[in-house]
Parts: sequence; structure tokens; C-alpha cells
Amino acid sequence: MSLVLTLVLALGLYVGVSVSQAGETIPTIKVTAKKFEFSPSEITLKKGAPVLLELISLDRTHGFSCPDLGVRADVLPGAPTTIRLEPQKAGRFVFRCDVFCGDGHEEMEGVIIVRDGQ
Repeated sequence: MSLVLTLVLALGLYVGVSVSQAGETIPTIKVTAKKFEFSPSEITLKKGAPVLLELISLDRTHGFSCPDLGVRADVLPGAPTTIRLEPQKAGRFVFRCDVFCGDGHEEMEGVIIVRDGQ
């Protein structure tokens, strides 16, 4: 887990920690959406390690879709959407906005990099 937190902090991301009912700590990564970008646009995770993605829009409704990891959510302005993700395969997985948000919408994407755990 310390490797994941180190990688995330090195990228300059905001990371919080949530505690589940079972008492495990789950890192939280905040992702903001606005015309026509996600920030951060690159997220590095560890295979098999749970994480919470807290998504929020700064301007209008967007979508967050990463079909290869089975993730899909609406991202609303002013209302955080939280997704629990526990990737089971390593690789690079593209996520995109799937709610049309104007010219430039097709460029609104990022990548989740999942590394094998150590």
C-alpha cells in the first residue's frame, strides 16, 4: 500500500484515506472533470488493492467510463460521486467522458495504470 501512496503523492494528486466498516483503510483519489479534461488524467493503482475514486465536475454533467475495468458513473457539478475500484488485472486502461460536453468532448480522456502488486 505504501508503494501506491508514494506513486500517487509523487504525481501530485490529492489522496485521502477512508476506513470501511471492516476496518480496512482505503485510499481515496479525487478526480475533477471540466470541459474538456480530467485532473489527474493519469491514475496509478496496484492490482488487487481497493481504492475509492471521488469524482466531481467543476462546470456541468460529465461521464466517467472505463469499460475495461467495469467502471461507469455520471459526474455531477457540486455533488461528489464515489466509486470503489479494486482492479484485478494489470495494464493501461483508458477512461473517457461519455456524456457529450461540447467541442473537444472527444479529447476528454485519461488512463488508469494498474501495476502488479509487490
